[in-house]
Amino acid sequence: MTTVGRMAGVSQVTVSRALSDPSKVSPETLRRIREAIELTGFVPNALAGALASRKSNLITALVPSITNIVYSSLLHGFSDIMRDKGYQIMVSEVGFDPAREQETVAAHLARRPDGILLTGIHHSAEVRRMLIGAGVPVVEVWDITETPIDCCVGFSHTETGIAAAEFVVAAGYRNAATVTAGDARARRRRDAFIDRYATLGGSPVARIDFPAGTATLGQGREALSALIDDQGFWQGVVFCSSDQFAHGVLTEAVARGLSVPDQIAVVGFGDQDFSAHTFPPLTTIRVDRDALGKAAANALLRRFSAEMPQPTETIDVGFQLIRRASA
Repeated sequence: MTTVGRMAGVSQVTVSRALSDPSKVSPETLRRIREAIELTGFVPNALAGALASRKSNLITALVPSITNIVYSSLLHGFSDIMRDKGYQIMVSEVGFDPAREQETVAAHLARRPDGILLTGIHHSAEVRRMLIGAGVPVVEVWDITETPIDCCVGFSHTETGIAAAEFVVAAGYRNAATVTAGDARARRRRDAFIDRYATLGGSPVARIDFPAGTATLGQGREALSALIDDQGFWQGVVFCSSDQFAHGVLTEAVARGLSVPDQIAVVGFGDQDFSAHTFPPLTTIRVDRDALGKAAANALLRRFSAEMPQPTETIDVGFQLIRRASA
């Protein structure tokens, strides 16, 4: 800032004033300062500015995976609105490890963000303590609860499992299996499906469970092979915790010469971009991820504009079961 001031012919205090509130300096002085900044490549210390103004214009986001289209498309809708309002987004990938999430939350809070987006509603006691103590607006996404840290935007994973079970029973499937990833939300969908299927008179459900992590087409193929070869599964429907698993199940069924949906039917979750173009097209559960991200952004903006504390807010964006040819 001293160098910029010398080049612009003003004091360091004037440079600081121009950066924090340009309206406090004359247009000509501001022009000279900006030219000096451009020549020097000077980048203002945003953290120092945040300490002075109590506003960083930074939003931090924690997601399980930055390569998973579920989270990247959600962030796209979120970022569109936040950037239009002058905020920058810093994203960290935390997987499904509570310890890693806790460490990352601490690191993000050290940057003094104006708001935080968290994936899910289940966090360690220390994470909740840090966030409540920091007093930073928080939006939890991809799930709902009546007791969010601050506000949450999502849908009921339990209800998606119930809806899938009711659909397959109504469609006449009397044998069912599940292929499930190891994260808590996927397990809730599985458990709700199994419970509702049993209540409606279905036979015991065969299961293939994978550890937490990214679901793949290859794992879906492995799962159907194990269901058929090891568990004797036949003439039924497979409910998958992701469209990636479901795509793999479809691929393995076709490779074995099985008729879909007559011999093996498949229901996925997520309605990925490819889901309408698999062979056959995939029946799945759709969540409008872009709308969810935008709703999360607007929830945070409401927190920023509030002059008085607001009650906790839970926004349920719902879901839709999309019936295609796989079931």
